[in-house]
Amino acid sequence: MTDRPLRPDTVAVHSGREDFAALGVHAAPIDLSSTNPLPDIEHGGDSYEAMATGGYPLPEGGMVYQRLWNPTVARFEHALAELEHAATAVAFSSGMAAMTAAILAHTAAGDGGTTGTRHVVAVRPLYGGTDHLLDSGLLGVEATFCAEDEVGASIRPDTALVILETPANPTLDLVDIAAVVAQAGDVPVLVDNTFATPVLQNPLDLGARLALHSATKYLGGHGDVVAGVIACDEESAAALRRVRAITGGILHPLGAYLLHRGLATLPTRMRAQQANAQRIAQWLATHPAVRTVHYPGMDGDPRGLLGAQLRGPGAMIAISLAGGYEAASTVTSTVELFTHAVSLGGVDSLIQHPAALTHRPVPPEARPSADVLRLSIGLEDPDDLIADLDRAFAVATGDTRAVHAQHVSA
Repeated sequence: MTDRPLRPDTVAVHSGREDFAALGVHAAPIDLSSTNPLPDIEHGGDSYEAMATGGYPLPEGGMVYQRLWNPTVARFEHALAELEHAATAVAFSSGMAAMTAAILAHTAAGDGGTTGTRHVVAVRPLYGGTDHLLDSGLLGVEATFCAEDEVGASIRPDTALVILETPANPTLDLVDIAAVVAQAGDVPVLVDNTFATPVLQNPLDLGARLALHSATKYLGGHGDVVAGVIACDEESAAALRRVRAITGGILHPLGAYLLHRGLATLPTRMRAQQANAQRIAQWLATHPAVRTVHYPGMDGDPRGLLGAQLRGPGAMIAISLAGGYEAASTVTSTVELFTHAVSLGGVDSLIQHPAALTHRPVPPEARPSADVLRLSIGLEDPDDLIADLDRAFAVATGDTRAVHAQHVSA
């Protein structure tokens, strides 16, 4: 094997497979054991303590119990960490379980956190579930929501974590990760990298401490697994694993298997879905039913983040409709190829109304406008998707003429 660093497509296929030859397998094995035999009380107890406090199973003590550690989950974690240029990663039962663990790991009092640091700074917009979690006070944490350029002014002596998402959900706003890291100083920065994936963006290379994914989305890519994962340094991972062990938020091994398999096609899927989204975004910008297209680069990218921080615009699009909420309601009910459903990142295209669904718990002043729809572009032929949207726009606007345009130049 060459000493030259492997390119992402190769890493996506081969990472997490290092033990396959020794095991005598080619496809990833699934270890479904909920409990494991112990060699003896002393070694089993030592291994249990090591994992319960954020470490790994001891070779002489065994894996003990699936809530603490699982080899199938560990393979997926290793593969994702390589793609994110991280030392390690920690997988959870959902994206929200991952976010909750990240907040608790940095704010909980005691030896698993930092006593007295109960404040979090969050850059809006964020995924509605994250916004709701922070705003609810459920975790006993005070949150200050701010714009990107207000992070520095929002930092306090008790600030434990800065949270941002870029591209942001649902409006695809881009946040300058390096600029936020500079403002945050010694406070660790967590970046929700779900929309970009490690194919298009690596937050840790820009100074962030943690890169979080709702693995349910692009990492799995087929809408059949719910999971979350955080790529980070080993010190952060130990705190996250401790929270995971205590709260029971570990990812199920079957989900880890599906995600590990999904990573192999992630770069290929991402490029193809992005190409479709670029084609559709250009068409949407010409349609009279659409007031605004929210898509990286459509605003001219005045700060140059696209191509520098973000290696491509991705496969998510948000649109503001000229007909407002009524038009949005009609479009979601009329499309046929787009499935009206929450979530994103799968091989099939989805459409949803953020203000009514994913961002409904967000305070009104921060909630997306009622005329906004979010589109997750899949692997269908883009001309078919364009025709589907055009028919729905025609119904929404009462236009009985032929469809606006079924094709745009490639």
